[in-house]
Amino acid sequence: MSVSWGSLAAILGLAVPVAAALWEFVLAGRKRLGYRVQLDTTIRDSAASGPDTTVLQRMQWDGTNLRDPSVVLLRIENAGWRPLVAADYVAPANDPVGIRIAFPGRRVVGMTVTERSTQVPPTFFVPGAEGFETTGRVISLPKVILNRRAHYKVLAVLDREEGFSDPEFPEPEVSAGVVGGVRGGNIKKTAYYPFASRQVRWLLASLILVSATQSAFTLAGGDEAAPLDCTTGTLHLSGSTAFAPVLREAAKRYEETCPEAHIPLTATSFKGSVDGLGALAAAGADARLPDGRGLGSRLTFSDGPKSDGRPRLLPRPVALSLFTLVVHPDAGVEDLSLKQVRDIYAGTVTNWSQVRGNDVPIHLVSRNPGSGTRTTLEQQVLDGGGPPRVTTADCAGLDRDRPGRCEVGSTGTLLDTVAATPGALGHSEVGAAAAHDDVRQIRIDGYPATLEGADQGAYPYWQTEIAYTYGEPPADSIAAGFLRYLADEVGKDIIRAEGHRPCSELDKPLLCRPSTS
Repeated sequence: MSVSWGSLAAILGLAVPVAAALWEFVLAGRKRLGYRVQLDTTIRDSAASGPDTTVLQRMQWDGTNLRDPSVVLLRIENAGWRPLVAADYVAPANDPVGIRIAFPGRRVVGMTVTERSTQVPPTFFVPGAEGFETTGRVISLPKVILNRRAHYKVLAVLDREEGFSDPEFPEPEVSAGVVGGVRGGNIKKTAYYPFASRQVRWLLASLILVSATQSAFTLAGGDEAAPLDCTTGTLHLSGSTAFAPVLREAAKRYEETCPEAHIPLTATSFKGSVDGLGALAAAGADARLPDGRGLGSRLTFSDGPKSDGRPRLLPRPVALSLFTLVVHPDAGVEDLSLKQVRDIYAGTVTNWSQVRGNDVPIHLVSRNPGSGTRTTLEQQVLDGGGPPRVTTADCAGLDRDRPGRCEVGSTGTLLDTVAATPGALGHSEVGAAAAHDDVRQIRIDGYPATLEGADQGAYPYWQTEIAYTYGEPPADSIAAGFLRYLADEVGKDIIRAEGHRPCSELDKPLLCRPSTS
């Protein structure tokens, strides 16, 4: 009896994945302890610092200037299919340390655990916990119990050791092992998705070849299926200009992941929170959707909650956002008290010399009414007060010799205007301000714009970034799919990269507010 090439390809197509699964999950995947270096960068190399900018290079720790600070983010994970317990670590029973990470050429000045799987107990990482400490250039981590696929992330701030002159730092040296683990049990670097060993990758490559051969015999053609959680259609985004960098990057990555999804963005896609809410309400009204049905093709993002009067716009907190005051360098100030800020916006302080700055008139550059950044400034910082009247409709017309105020439509335009106008003071999302070399961020009562400062109630200029839908979008709609994407690991990484904190990482994610609020 002859066997056709198509039948043979089908048999191989079944045999290869079975062999791969047996190897990976039965023979090779017993116990695996893995790590990834997700970030290792010096402050001087930060995209937020230009060649003439030294703001981030003057980083301090406990009041001491750091010589050459750097930041490292490591992910420790159970990459096997069996749980790891304290007895699995290759270390004496009386030694609480399970993993040691050395940084040649650098000393550790501080560390924290920024993320952990829900089943990883937080007690492993509290100050003073056994095995959780730093000594010189070494970080010690305890024998953390890790279920299958569980992980935690360690963020470390380091400084160049005196006498170490190499321009580039060696990679961190991670030392650990598990009893009975794969290939000697030593901890291994894992890829972004800790799945396949080298042998399995060869098997999977063979499977691809077999599948291609089978397709040539059995199919005339066909489209590649998108991932299961992908949606199709066109999604229109609008709203906050402060959150626009996150949305632009997330939209690009989502389209790459889901080829049949389209998210068109233009220079006018994000015109402000209030404009976005109005556009969403109008689109929903035009669609004439009955109660109980939602619009699945639009999302609007707002810096803070909507006003009353739009009952069909439903909120979903996405991130905690930080804002900052920004000033032209010639103002000669870097710190203002809360009272001084309010006096400036009340119009009683009109020259920087009145707050111990240079003798330069103050020019206020504000966002247009309806901006979430401006509304947050008025509510959180100015105690409900507003700025003085506009003195010119065009910021280029500000009189250099006397104080004045103008308004602009976007965060980017505001930052450019402050940078070009001596004595100018404005307000911006922190990530955009940090990336603009020609403006200076202002501390409030001595506190910089940090998530820790907001958490402790010291820094007042923050807001919850909220995604709004018109009604409840269908579960299979592109709006619902994009919201799930933002809440997933990749989406959360994008949110963090722009200086925001995902709501899911806070104690009360549905409220998405600092712990003291």
